[in-house]
Amino acid sequence: MTANISRYDPFADTDLDDWFKGFFLRPISLQGQPSLQMKIDVSENDKSYTVRADIPGVKKEDIAVNIDDNQVSISAEVKEEKEKKNGDRVVHKERYYGNVYRSFTLPQDVDDKAAQAHYEQGVLELTLPKKPAGKAKQLAIS
Repeated sequence: MTANISRYDPFADTDLDDWFKGFFLRPISLQGQPSLQMKIDVSENDKSYTVRADIPGVKKEDIAVNIDDNQVSISAEVKEEKEKKNGDRVVHKERYYGNVYRSFTLPQDVDDKAAQAHYEQGVLELTLPKKPAGKAKQLAIS
């Protein structure tokens, strides 16, 4: 009688491989935690761009908008605190702090001096007037 002895490798072609593949590449979402995403819509007419960004649960003092020629950046600090009480005793308390950030490039430069921002009910609306395209200047050759 002969015994077949084989070496056991717990990581060789098992379902565990599929679990580990891309583990560090995918964003991890924790149950009950807010999603750190800022969804934006950009529309355009002849004179300006209109940007609508969903940033619910954020105070307008915690939002920053930066404009550099045709580069627009929006950032916000998200603060969320939840507390469950049973009478006077705190039963469960959670705090969450984080930042959201979006940056994008528009096809034409923006007149940052005439730009306007309005924040209401979790939606930031930016009106970004286009700078007039500069006319080409012909140089005189001496």
